[in-house]
Formats: sequence, structure tokens, C-alpha cells
Amino acid sequence: MKSRVVPSSPRSSRTGAFLGMAVLLVTAGCLPQRSVVPGAPTGPGLHVLFIGNSLTYVNNLPGILEALADSAHEPLLETRMVAKPDYSLEDHWNDGDARRAITAGRWSVVVLQQGPSSLDESRTLLVSYAKAFAEPIHGSSARPALYQVWPTIDRAADFPRANESYRMAADAVSGLLFPVGEAWLLAGQMDASIPLYAFDGLHPSIEGSYVAALVMYAVLYGKSPVGLPATLRLRNGTVVAVKSRYAAALAAAAEQVTAAARAQRSVPTVGGAQKPGVARACVATSPPNRAELKTTRNVPVDWPRHCG
Repeated sequence: MKSRVVPSSPRSSRTGAFLGMAVLLVTAGCLPQRSVVPGAPTGPGLHVLFIGNSLTYVNNLPGILEALADSAHEPLLETRMVAKPDYSLEDHWNDGDARRAITAGRWSVVVLQQGPSSLDESRTLLVSYAKAFAEPIHGSSARPALYQVWPTIDRAADFPRANESYRMAADAVSGLLFPVGEAWLLAGQMDASIPLYAFDGLHPSIEGSYVAALVMYAVLYGKSPVGLPATLRLRNGTVVAVKSRYAAALAAAAEQVTAAARAQRSVPTVGGAQKPGVARACVATSPPNRAELKTTRNVPVDWPRHCG
């Protein structure tokens, strides 16, 4: 039986009614994998498996991370993804595909993500299933990492607890933390005009996914993300572009929230652990406007479990 996290405010229910009609336009190359275990990476370098939901696959976050690494001329970074709509880590555990992917590949890092987990119930589930996944991750000589996400736009007060939940989970499994929620919070304080959310108030805009990738780059490679390009060409040819003013603020926020991790962490690679060196993994599209929603079909929206 799937766990359900009920929003703690009546306003979340009203927002849920709107979000039930708001769907995100993604092309076939970026649709979530439903019952397929991705093939294991074959090349040398850093191998990263993402386990999550639409907060991972919308805008092709893994692809943006690869493009950042490529732009910095890092050793090859290969990513794979088991990401399904509205999935929590409990759902992934019960589904089995994520566990099979972990044991089938030679991963350096396995990234775990669910909703913001600011409520007590969802926090407990996040920590519990992070611990459950940590056993096969460590057993395959990889390192777990927690992708810290954000609350919905109408629950900004939940940022501290959501951020804390992911820190607790990372500490519980001796894992890496990608403090994306902290970067979102800081970036909003630095420049409130940056549109981190998509129109639905839940999913990331291109800017939101871009800063998530900057944070991940900084932690994985132990380097400042300042100076990385604002315009990227993904390996599938898609171009992702962020305004230069926004990109500078997002890079500054990512640099600040990853300072401790960059100073202390090392990242396992195929063949052993190494200190990160100098970067190198669906189609990135912005969400549609409301008029475009009339023609969108069969694209999942995550609600309400992401709200908590």
C-alpha cells in the first residue's frame, strides 16, 4: 500500500485542484522510465544513477549535469535514471526497478530523491528508505547521495524543515548531500526575480533545474560552479539557456551552499575513490503556457504527495 502525505494547510488542497489540471510538456526522450531498468554505463569516468520522480526528469536534470561537466572538460560523466511520476523512495523500493538498476551497474554515486518531506511522516519515510537503499548502494561499492528538493511555492515556510529532512537522511547513510533546496532559498533571497518554479508552483523551471545541476556539479567535482556557461548544448543536441544575470546569481548561490562539501568530500569512481578533478548523460523543455495545456495528454503531474 502506498503511503500518502496529506497537505498540512487547506490552501494546499486548493492549489492541488489547480495543479491537477496543470501538466508538464515533455517529449518522449524525457518521459519517465516505467518498468525498464536502464543499461549500465560502459565507459570510464563518473557513473551516476538517479532514482526519483518528475522533479528529476522534468527538464532533464541529469542531461544538464552532464552538459555542465562536458563544458568544463571533466572526465566523462555518464548518468542513468529510474524516475517515475509521483514516486516516493518507498514506491521505488516496492517497485523493484531501482534496486535492480543499482545491482546491475557499476555506479560511482546513486542519487535518491522524493518530495520535500517536511512533514513528520514523510521525513520518517525519507530517512527509512534512504537507509534501505543504502545497503545495496554500499554493497555495489557506490556512494548514496540525497537530492534535496523544495516545497511548493505556496509553502515557502517549509523550506527549513524540508532542507533539514534531506540533511538527516544524508547523515543517516553517510552519503553526499546535494543541497539544492538551500540553493533555491538563497537564490531567491539574492534575486527574487529569478523564476525557479514552473507555472504550476511545484516543478522546476529551467532556472530551477539549472541551479540543481550547478549544486550537483560542485559537490561531485569539488569545484566552484562560478563561471560555468549559462547556455549549454546537451548531448542530444538540445540547447538550454538561462539569462546571464540569473546564471551568475544561481552560480553564486550554489557556490555558497556547497562550500563545506567541496572542502571535505571525495567522490567514488569506478575503480576506487578519488578527489574530484577538473566536468563531463531526455530532452530539456520549459513547461508549456496555459494555452498549450489544452492539447497536452498523458503527461503525469505529481500531486499531492510532493507537497509534504
